[in-house]
Amino acid sequence: MTGNSENATTEDVRAAATAIRQGELVVYPTETVYGLGADALDADAVDRMFSAKSRDRSKPVSMGVPGVESAREYTEPTAREAAFMERFLPGPVTVVVEKTAAVPDELTAGRDRVGIRIPEHDLALSLLDAVAPVTATSANISGNPSARRLSDVDARVREAATVALDGGETPGGGSTVVDVSRNEIHRRGGLAEEIEAWLDEH
Repeated sequence: MTGNSENATTEDVRAAATAIRQGELVVYPTETVYGLGADALDADAVDRMFSAKSRDRSKPVSMGVPGVESAREYTEPTAREAAFMERFLPGPVTVVVEKTAAVPDELTAGRDRVGIRIPEHDLALSLLDAVAPVTATSANISGNPSARRLSDVDARVREAATVALDGGETPGGGSTVVDVSRNEIHRRGGLAEEIEAWLDEH
């Protein structure tokens, strides 16, 4: 796994997991940029996340889980989608799959599909092992640059979060967003060329 987690302690992760369970917001690092986490199954917490980011509620947000089996608890991937997830996750990839009724419409902007992220970052995975699913969206005000360092996170977002996990500087970039069922890449990011090749071959 990648990612520097030397700045955050086990106690910090435990505090972040507790905050998320209580409906509060948390800033956490990933293998791309810093993310803003809330309980992805708690509609009120998701609403607070949208408010903190000043994000348009018509734009869906992905959710992070610690592994593919965990993703199956909240989604109904086809065999091909599951094979894709096993190949590319964890990593800088968001896979759009059919959600179950447990996933609130507030997260998906009323759509019947949700993006799944399994970040390839030790600290993020430690958090997700403790509490999941968690919203997977950049910790920034919508329209502003994403943060690669905790110190770069907008003060308004930091103030909205109860806990902020410091994982040092992240590599930057963004995840590639893929709808495997439609052979569509909605946003190009990490591993985009490999993903295109896989879609062509499978």
